[in-house]
Amino acid sequence: MIYTVTFNPSIDYVIQIDNLILGTVNRTTDEKKYAGGKGINVSRVLNNLGVSSKVLGFIGGFTGKFIKDSLENAGISTDFIQISEDTRINVKLKSNKETEINGSGPYIDDYSLNKLFKKVENLKSEDFIVLAGNIQKSVKTDVYSIIQKKCPNARVIVDTTGDSLRATLKYKPFLIKPNIHELEDIFNVKMKDTEKIVHYANKLRDMGAQNVIISMGKQGALLICDEGVYAASAPKGKVKNSVGAGDSVVAGFLAEYTRSFNLVDSFKYGAASGSATAFSMDLCKKEDVDNLLSSVNITRF
Repeated sequence: MIYTVTFNPSIDYVIQIDNLILGTVNRTTDEKKYAGGKGINVSRVLNNLGVSSKVLGFIGGFTGKFIKDSLENAGISTDFIQISEDTRINVKLKSNKETEINGSGPYIDDYSLNKLFKKVENLKSEDFIVLAGNIQKSVKTDVYSIIQKKCPNARVIVDTTGDSLRATLKYKPFLIKPNIHELEDIFNVKMKDTEKIVHYANKLRDMGAQNVIISMGKQGALLICDEGVYAASAPKGKVKNSVGAGDSVVAGFLAEYTRSFNLVDSFKYGAASGSATAFSMDLCKKEDVDNLLSSVNITRF
């Protein structure tokens, strides 16, 4: 089973305004509401790709109910922990420029946190657990590493940044997926050439990560693993939506890996999934990914 953990879910309120003018009343031309948060995005894409998962995390209030109901109505299994404060709302504004306004999220107490720990402590070697997204200020930055200690047999995928990511490396996560900007932030180094990116990705492997995917937007992505270094080209298309593209890379990788257990094939499917979401208004569908797959070229360094 694949489990995804989202500490800070959201309702993503996506609005389209033809020409945003600050300081005046603007009218939307289109608006949609989705269950959001990086782990939830991974589960939504997995569901679109025909792969089941279970969503873990914390929800509260009427906004939390919307998230739970929308996921379950789509056929996605959930096992949320109820908290007292409302789940946040994030505004994704699409106009002359793409703008995001993200809520800070509710407080999570130790009692609720321990409930989550109990849910993951019996995961087995055939299980995968995705720890994705930033965490609220009320939670310790090393909480993902604590979860790793609670489920030592499961294969862990980490998609977060900074100290939260660094703290997980000593427990040898199966896969981490920083983007190029996050990699630069980790090492405080600007990286303009592939050799330097690979050098620092290998440093993450030296620190404990088993496999590393670096997503680089229009420049594609890199996989650094025991088998070598592989580059995936980015298919050509019009970018409509940057929200969830990185989460789609993780979901596509897992969807293929749980079928074939082939790292390179999984990397290719993940790269196609990320691009398919970028070219869609919402998260990618299976037919979108399959149509792009032949456009993703994999080369070995």
